[in-house]
Amino acid sequence: MNVLLTGATGYVGRRLQERLASCPSVRLRLLVRNALKVQTAARENIEVIEGSTFDTTSLKAAARGIEAAYYLIHSMGAGKDFPELERASAINFRDACIEAGVKRIIYLGGLGTKQTASEHLLSRIETGELLSSRPGLIQTLWFRAGVIVGSGSASFEIIRNLVQKIPIMVTPRWVMNRTQPVAISDVLDYLGNALTLNAAGNLIIDIGGEPKSFREMILEAAEVMGLKRHVITFPFFTPRLSSYWLLILSPVPYSIARALVDGLKSETLVENDKAREYFPGIRPMPYRRAVIRAIEEITRNQVLSRWCDSSAKKVCDIQGPEKTAEAVYTDTHRYDLEDVPSEKVFESFSSLGGDQGWFRYNWLWRLRGFLDKLAGGPGLNRGRRDPHELRIGDSLDFWKVQDVKENKRLLLLSQMSLPGSAWLEFSIQGRTFIQTAYFLPKGLSGRLYWYSMKLPHLLIFPNLAKNILRRARGSTSTETP
Repeated sequence: MNVLLTGATGYVGRRLQERLASCPSVRLRLLVRNALKVQTAARENIEVIEGSTFDTTSLKAAARGIEAAYYLIHSMGAGKDFPELERASAINFRDACIEAGVKRIIYLGGLGTKQTASEHLLSRIETGELLSSRPGLIQTLWFRAGVIVGSGSASFEIIRNLVQKIPIMVTPRWVMNRTQPVAISDVLDYLGNALTLNAAGNLIIDIGGEPKSFREMILEAAEVMGLKRHVITFPFFTPRLSSYWLLILSPVPYSIARALVDGLKSETLVENDKAREYFPGIRPMPYRRAVIRAIEEITRNQVLSRWCDSSAKKVCDIQGPEKTAEAVYTDTHRYDLEDVPSEKVFESFSSLGGDQGWFRYNWLWRLRGFLDKLAGGPGLNRGRRDPHELRIGDSLDFWKVQDVKENKRLLLLSQMSLPGSAWLEFSIQGRTFIQTAYFLPKGLSGRLYWYSMKLPHLLIFPNLAKNILRRARGSTSTETP
């Protein structure tokens, strides 16, 4: 079966891609905005078309010859115009599939009713309606899920961070509202089995486990982690205050925190029994088991994808081609490798950030990350997917991996709220280690920003380069975070 997967570099899409690629009866094609975000090994066995649902040429090419197409695109975090973007994207995708003779669209949306849905969930519902609006021309299987529980999912990362950081939580009343959490492995089972489902006409299939309030999910996750936690509800906690609260205590930026909080203000429960009727072999995993599995994956460094792998805005994506050559300001440090193997230096700078921090001046990095979060940026506590491995598109604190060449180069694109564009590059050229910060200012404010950071840069960057080399040498004098 010829299958098209969109959203293949996102949280669900990357995991579904791996599953479909291993299926011998599937010939998989991906439509992605940046082909480099698809792993090299995958690109050798999967057809990859670079483009988007807003580019009709690439969209038509992606749909040509396809029998079933997955629509896993969303615009959460894309700004105030995200409903219009989602409508246009869904219409373009539906029409391209019809024109190409695609037989089935498979879409993953969210639980909720139009009467009580938040703006984000309402947009998800409208997307499903648009994809399903031509039943005589194409079939649409519309899955609707509540909170997805898995290592790296936004909802689980919020729960995990709250449980780990706060013994007594003062929470808004919405924590008592119920949803039906579903394990990411179950979501993948439903989506994968939908390819061969023997059913006619459009279907709306609600999926989820036992109903639970957000409060119950927090307390049960705490039990799994062996922590004793208390949750106290406070009636005057507004959605805006709740979003700021999550902004400070979790890795998600304000825009995503607000969308998630708004989604929890009303109950989102399964409204039909189609999942059991059409997929009797799938028994939703209990919430506790899903939490245990997610924690095991994190502990074993087996997180395949994260909530910020891909998005409709720069907070989670690589913006445009590499532009370091256009940088107006640079800060470069060069060091002779002497007897240090280049692969050890690569390992050293590739393990920066996350729990391992940024050496002696880690506190300055954390302060800058905190200020960035207050300004609406991603901040420092996104961490990293894996403590040692990096791939193009990975988040690394408030950076995004724009390029990585083993034992040669790592290029990080800043996603901080800045009056300009910034990069941090580590490279090995011959027997020389080179670390360069690049900045392309935007107007006068950008130039003032660069000069205002001169003193912190004088402390941070030389120390960073020297400690990368010290760690590579395995010296006991390496300064730890």
